[in-house]
Amino acid sequence: MSISRQTLSVVIVTFKSDQVIHDCIKSIPDQVKIIIVDNSNDTKFKENIEKKYKNVECILSPNNIGMGPGNNLGLRYVETDYAFILNPDVILEQNTIQEIIDGSKSIDSFAILAPLSTNNRYPNFKINKKDKNLVNTSSVFKVKSVDGYAMVLNLKKINQLKSFENKNYFDENFFLYLENDDLCKRIIDNNENIFIVPKARINHLGAKAVNQKYSYEIELSRNWHWIWSKFYFNKKHYSFTKALFNGLPSFLSSVVKFLIYLLLNRVEKKNIYFQRILGFINAFLGKSSSYRPKIND
Repeated sequence: MSISRQTLSVVIVTFKSDQVIHDCIKSIPDQVKIIIVDNSNDTKFKENIEKKYKNVECILSPNNIGMGPGNNLGLRYVETDYAFILNPDVILEQNTIQEIIDGSKSIDSFAILAPLSTNNRYPNFKINKKDKNLVNTSSVFKVKSVDGYAMVLNLKKINQLKSFENKNYFDENFFLYLENDDLCKRIIDNNENIFIVPKARINHLGAKAVNQKYSYEIELSRNWHWIWSKFYFNKKHYSFTKALFNGLPSFLSSVVKFLIYLLLNRVEKKNIYFQRILGFINAFLGKSSSYRPKIND
């Protein structure tokens, strides 16, 4: 069965995303059901968003559970065969959904499809070196992984794969970052396919998903989790040794920069690199991704 507006749902995880979510929703056709998981547990946000958009259902998470668990929570409410995972700071171009539908018809089998980001400087996919000559802007091409801010999951296909029997699509140990890479690697390890549909275009605003008045605290959180997630990913899929040696350069660089900014009394910069240090230490010790943004309204 190919994708259609009736067989596709959208899942969006939000956290203080009121400034950007409306442009995202407006870019999605009205016929497509949208499930929002709000990690800030904002009852007013839920009431307003469901009142304004008839195709939206908002699920409130009692705690900030992050991206991986948040997406899994939203996917439990999906009743269609396909789910389009989106970040709230992503805007679809006018024909994106239709291009995804058309692109799916040209493929015999796939587990994940993704549109193409309009930001050419930062491609939203990774590809094996031997396949680089297959990349083009006119027809669907195979990739190794896609970024998590816009990816269509073939749930019916994925549910048949080993390690996905419990329908926990995303590893819930990831709070932020690399939960998409982990999912893609598990898909590839099951000999299934991931494709980019280049005619389907999106605009990813980047680091704008959370209200900008919380930007510094979110920056601290990002730095902590980026280091932690990289270590955990490498340890999970390769070895502790690989995780350690891949992570050490970033750790040592963060220690040096922390000391420099400490001497210069640059408090904000010092705190950022301190969070990187703590993220690495927690991952090294096998502790969970425990850091949460400290936001008080």
